[in-house]
Amino acid sequence: MKMKKMRKSVVAAMMLLGLVVAPVAASIALADGENQEQSQGANAGEENKPVKKTNDGFLDVVLGSGVLGAILWAALFLDGAAAIYFTVDCWVLIKPQKLMPQSLINNVQGAVAEGDVMKAIKACEAEPSPMSNVLAAAFQHVEDGYDVIQESVNAAADLEIERIMQRLTWISVCSNLAPSLGLLGTVQGMIMCFAKLAGGTPEVSELAGSISQALWTTAGGLVVSIPSLTLFYSIRNNANRLILRMTALTMELIKPLRNVEVEPEA
Repeated sequence: MKMKKMRKSVVAAMMLLGLVVAPVAASIALADGENQEQSQGANAGEENKPVKKTNDGFLDVVLGSGVLGAILWAALFLDGAAAIYFTVDCWVLIKPQKLMPQSLINNVQGAVAEGDVMKAIKACEAEPSPMSNVLAAAFQHVEDGYDVIQESVNAAADLEIERIMQRLTWISVCSNLAPSLGLLGTVQGMIMCFAKLAGGTPEVSELAGSISQALWTTAGGLVVSIPSLTLFYSIRNNANRLILRMTALTMELIKPLRNVEVEPEA
């Protein structure tokens, strides 16, 4: 069982790394290929003329994009780092053993079978988790009738769902913020391009640098957004499935409470 969980974790880590690194590597490789082709064409067409080196590599674009461009790139990198952090955090949190520990289920089942509500409450307090919070809400209203217990369970389950979804929402925020940052960088690059045109007849390399910056920021935003959005929906669907299982299991556990009477501690 542990080997199976370890394999799943390794596969998830490889998928996350591939989704983040592969688009960046492809973009850099494509840019290097285009630069090499341009260099070869220049050498073939102008053998006797010195070829001017153009700063159109990724690092050159980042370092030569000005103060605003540097801020945008820093924001993109931070957004990507935040997306990875929240993805890993939610991936670790939304697990069956985290939401509904098997030891908690066994202890509560034994306590309910004995008719000892106080023991069940202590079992919930000993293992804090979303399911223990839902069960504790049920046991605290055992004297109010089964209908009140069901309402308490539904209210507590909705609260736990909201807590989980609030953490998941940060992945969606990162995925939606990245394209906006990329678009802002694109606008900045086009402004720089037209500013050079307005100042006279600029060299082609200068215009190419501004356009390259505009396209690189767009690509950077998409590189962060696409994996984040994919992982957000994947983790959210997994969370919904586990929450449904937790709710159904909770309702099964509290069915015997219809005939349970609470005995105060001595």
